[in-house]
Amino acid sequence: MSKITIISGSPNTRSRLNGLIRYAQIHLEQHQCEVDIIHVASLPAEHLVHAQFDSPAIMGAHERVAQADGIIIASPVYKASCTGVLKSYLDLLPQKAFRDKTIAIYFVGGSSAAQLSIDYAMKPILSSMGAKHFAANVFACEHTIERMENDAQHQPIGFRLTPEIEERLHLSLRDLLHSCSSLKIPY
Repeated sequence: MSKITIISGSPNTRSRLNGLIRYAQIHLEQHQCEVDIIHVASLPAEHLVHAQFDSPAIMGAHERVAQADGIIIASPVYKASCTGVLKSYLDLLPQKAFRDKTIAIYFVGGSSAAQLSIDYAMKPILSSMGAKHFAANVFACEHTIERMENDAQHQPIGFRLTPEIEERLHLSLRDLLHSCSSLKIPY
């Protein structure tokens, strides 16, 4: 059984990014994967801002990353890159935290102009942290993820993805699972 950790850089509980994360979680669990989600915004802000490497909360999140076979880095795109809170957490991870792990990147942006943020902003950071195995990445424009809300409370009750985004997620997750399995085979 593969263990996949999703690192969510969204500071907003209403984010459309949660639609991608939820889809991935359901799909992975249906394939007998253990799924763990780290919501970086729920880590103590003062520990992230002041780079408290010895924080029990930060060290606990690091341990969850270390135990994973595969990692999904998920973030909305702000200023042509991931969120600041995600970058703050990545800065605290050990230098080779992603060695021998398969990585998939899931970004959500306002327009397709932000799509290159995966290749030019995120992949270099992850590569410097030991990532060599990348599954297919997914960039989704906000309009491809419909937030379904409870009208009375304006709380999201779910998300509806376009068939194209579902297909791209499906292919990415298949690629992630295949790569995680092949990395476990001894040489």
